[in-house]
Amino acid sequence: MAIGTTAEATTGTRGTTDTAAGLRAHTFLRVSVAFQTVAVLFQAVTAGLLLSTSYGETLHSVGARVMYGSSMLYLLAAVLAWRPGGGSPRPVLYATGFLVLASAQVVLGVAHVPSVHVPLGVVVFGLSVAVLVRMPAARSVQRTAGTRD
Repeated sequence: MAIGTTAEATTGTRGTTDTAAGLRAHTFLRVSVAFQTVAVLFQAVTAGLLLSTSYGETLHSVGARVMYGSSMLYLLAAVLAWRPGGGSPRPVLYATGFLVLASAQVVLGVAHVPSVHVPLGVVVFGLSVAVLVRMPAARSVQRTAGTRD
């Protein structure tokens, strides 16, 4: 049996409930990646404010917490899209990698190591945009799920 398939899918009796649940899980995954990407972009903006304003440090600190939380949300969405949603386990690996990178960002930021913190932030943003762009739309997931029936 292939990864992400159920016994119902192999017998051809997969219902619309399974497809709808998979689409909801995929949508949640896509929204969580988009939220993470926006949170990382916010961090880049507040890093500039950190250098030029008195309130930049506060915004960057709050943004760091939001960005870290969004990485955890992405991991949760990836697990839900994989196990109950019947999707691929690959997003779980990506989300785990992002959580590791976010943890490194937090540690490097608290330790005030900008020579590694800033380039790593650029890499995290680029990877997040790449994952978001490469993620298939819900319509293509629905078409793929419909052809398996």
